[in-house]
Amino acid sequence: MLQRIRTAAIVLAMGAGGLVMAPAASAASAASATAAPAISKVSVSPGSPIVVFDKAVTATFSFTTKDAGSTELQLKPPGVSAGSPVTLTAKPFGQWTKWTGTRAFEAKDAGTWSVLALAHGSGSSGEKSVTGTFEVRKALDTKIVDFDADPDQVSRGDALKVSGTLLADGKGYAGQSVTITFREQGTDAYRHVAEATTGAGGGFAARVAADATGWWRAEFGGNGQAAASVSDTDRVDVRVRDRGTAITGFDATPEPVDKGAVLRFDGSLRSGGHGLPGQRVAVQFKARGSDRWEYVTSDVTGRHGRFAASATAAGSGWWRAVYRGTRGFDGSASQADWVRVVQPTPPPVEKADTRVVAFNAYPEPVKRGKYLKVKGLLQIDDEGTWEGYAGKVALYFKPAHSRSWQYVKTTWSSDSGKLSTKVKAWKSGSWKLVFAGDDDTWGDTGRADYVRVVKR
Repeated sequence: MLQRIRTAAIVLAMGAGGLVMAPAASAASAASATAAPAISKVSVSPGSPIVVFDKAVTATFSFTTKDAGSTELQLKPPGVSAGSPVTLTAKPFGQWTKWTGTRAFEAKDAGTWSVLALAHGSGSSGEKSVTGTFEVRKALDTKIVDFDADPDQVSRGDALKVSGTLLADGKGYAGQSVTITFREQGTDAYRHVAEATTGAGGGFAARVAADATGWWRAEFGGNGQAAASVSDTDRVDVRVRDRGTAITGFDATPEPVDKGAVLRFDGSLRSGGHGLPGQRVAVQFKARGSDRWEYVTSDVTGRHGRFAASATAAGSGWWRAVYRGTRGFDGSASQADWVRVVQPTPPPVEKADTRVVAFNAYPEPVKRGKYLKVKGLLQIDDEGTWEGYAGKVALYFKPAHSRSWQYVKTTWSSDSGKLSTKVKAWKSGSWKLVFAGDDDTWGDTGRADYVRVVKR
């Protein structure tokens, strides 16, 4: 904490009334022995109050007399009945004599002191006195608390709010100027950035621009009544502003498409005129008459930023590609592409019916992050007899409280129709197997099986 030794220069207030004091040393006066003495008020430098910081403060007391044979100066601390003499030195002051004395004050001397100055005449010329008071104060102990620079991570050039509270002897210190300083990472010196003035409760706040990673703090320089103080530091990390991205050339084909047929999607994710590789792009669908976009599938961009995916056409609507962004890159979305879905033309040849049966997802419940085993049986209708069939079957998942099924993975059934796979479970929800069919068979969707996921 910065400390300074200061005093406030305030005019000494002098009062009337005599005090019982012990005699002190005197100096001879050049005035006539027959004239009554005259005496001025006592001045103190630095003025009242005398503010003591971490070191003792020496105050100088002075007054002038005329026609005085001797003088006294006594100081009485608060709560004490008798004063203590102050050694005086004399110096000619025109027709008057100037008397000067000093005393050192520490923090333990805080309070209102009384002062008595006496001028004794020569022989029977009488006596004159003046009284007064002055105050000794301990400097206020200040502290800056609750300092904060928010947010802790920003892009270069963004605004930060720095705030805190200045306390003096544990209470809010209003109307004081606080300096906001900053030390950049890799440097040793703090530099001035902004000023803030404390409010009624000592609180202060300012907005500053974040240009580099480093440490922020608030400093109070102190004043004639209060010591200086410095807050704790708060680090803010500044990153380069994210670069913009764009999804170009997004297309959903074919259009129109038969219901149940495969739609294919492709496009390119770019930033600054170059393809952005290794980024996941989601494909979303919004059905005709709906205002909700729903996730359908996704793909990771290749070395030139291109992506491709596919999905089953279930109804007419809009398709788009969405990139959520990552560290250093903003997110973006493609233009929407309308696709009309029509009823398919009956196949020129008969296809055999299929069914997905004996589906089970287990164990249930399953611990979060553990593997969930899935098994089932794909069968074909062979002239009235159900037999096992080898085919590609997709696994789908619908989270609890959601209306959308999400593609998870693809597996193959054996020649006997049996299929099994496993997948990690993260959320409670329903699972199902879907056989899309092939050139010789119709597809089928098995029954759903709900599995509850519990925490570890």
